[in-house]
Amino acid sequence: MGAMAGTSSGVIRSLIPARLDRLAWTPFHTRLVVALGVAWVLDGLEITIASSVTGVLSQPDTLDLSATAVGAIATVYLVGEVVGALVFGRLSDRLGRRNLFTVTLLVYLAGSGLTAFTLGHGTGWIIYLFATRFIAGMGIGGEYAAINSAIDEMIPARYRGQVDIGVNGTYWAGAILGTLGTLALLHAVSPEIGWRLAFLLGPVLAVVVVYVRRNLPESPRWLLMHGRAAEAERAMAAIEVRQGSPGTLEPVDDSRAIEVRPERVGYRALLRVLFVDHWRRSVLGATLMITQSFLYNAIFFTYALVLTHFYGVRATDAPIYLIGFAAGNLLGPLTIGRLFDSVGRKQMIAGTYILSGVLLAITAVLFDQGVLTAATQTAAWCVIFFFASAGASSAYLSVSEIFPLEVRAQAIAVFFAIAQCFGAIGPVLYGHLIGTGADPSRLFAGYLVGGAVMVVGGVVEILLGVRAERLPLEAIARPLSAVPSTAVPRAAGATTTFSPRRRS
Repeated sequence: MGAMAGTSSGVIRSLIPARLDRLAWTPFHTRLVVALGVAWVLDGLEITIASSVTGVLSQPDTLDLSATAVGAIATVYLVGEVVGALVFGRLSDRLGRRNLFTVTLLVYLAGSGLTAFTLGHGTGWIIYLFATRFIAGMGIGGEYAAINSAIDEMIPARYRGQVDIGVNGTYWAGAILGTLGTLALLHAVSPEIGWRLAFLLGPVLAVVVVYVRRNLPESPRWLLMHGRAAEAERAMAAIEVRQGSPGTLEPVDDSRAIEVRPERVGYRALLRVLFVDHWRRSVLGATLMITQSFLYNAIFFTYALVLTHFYGVRATDAPIYLIGFAAGNLLGPLTIGRLFDSVGRKQMIAGTYILSGVLLAITAVLFDQGVLTAATQTAAWCVIFFFASAGASSAYLSVSEIFPLEVRAQAIAVFFAIAQCFGAIGPVLYGHLIGTGADPSRLFAGYLVGGAVMVVGGVVEILLGVRAERLPLEAIARPLSAVPSTAVPRAAGATTTFSPRRRS
């Protein structure tokens, strides 16, 4: 049984969510993850390139930018991400995941590609440069909202945690690629050409991804919740065909079906979900996102200042240390991500947040006592962020699975925007604490604050965390279109019943 629409009541009864969750892993899922997950690689690439070429862009033979203008490049990009997440997140919930992850990638491609063609340093060209960075940021921000939703909705429940965390962690693969690519280009060709080629690395990768994404299906879950039952069934059937020969899939019992009555969902429903129905989950999502964003922006955007001001590392050598820092961030999600499905969400999220906070505090003491070198400081960061990176990735996982499908992308966008706004405080505060590098005790205090912030995130997870491991999305967050008293599978062979409630 697939999906069946009622002729009079408008109710659709379907097994599609249960059929998606009972699938084994196939090359289709691998292609889906690679094609969609590249968004994080592109973001890491963009941020790293922008920070790596700042010194070059201030030179007279390039754009001759002031320090303020150079710093504003990253700010404009981050503002673009926030706007893009909010705008495209709304459109993703209304128009579909597939439509939006194509549009957002093209927006990014255009913005980043056009950046390379900034031909002068007059006022008009500076405005042009900022505009292209804003557009590129919008594309990546939109990717976060649309793609987190699509991945969660199409990956079987038993793999969802490790896949989502691993994909989010690939941001750091982009950081490594950006560092290596920028170093190579700036040393191989003249700075005037090298920085332009660096900004074209992302668009070149994006062109390949556009081709790979062209045949990906729309989320069957999204189609179902929007009343497009026939399309949902076709998309589901196409996915099942890739599992092997007909008849090899285990049958899904009809008791695991869900009944929905699709209806249009507006901003009022979003506000009700975030601030009334699921306000505790909103507190949880905001806390997890804000705390990890504060820590990451504080450390990542000032690591070079710490190395140059306190350890005497040359500015041209600082990016080399980033490779080691990024490697620790990449390995964490890829190696321990599976534990978020097996051990459990609450245990692993709380554990990674609290452990990384405690380790940062220990490192802060060693830093203040002057026993660290540039190499050992970087090694300490690698260990800290091995755990912190998995925790930060789990924040994105949490906000993408604990809210109803109809507003999922918008919820992701809201918390992403909140996190970016609070995260922007980190670099400013820690830059001030670093100062000229004459007083390490100021940064010592800052590191203790950063560690405490992460511990707060872990404690809130213990108090408000949602046990979502290996559960269908519909069992974690009731779809707004679900018919009251509908039984929805929690896992194979078990169900939970939605109680009737008044809809506003």
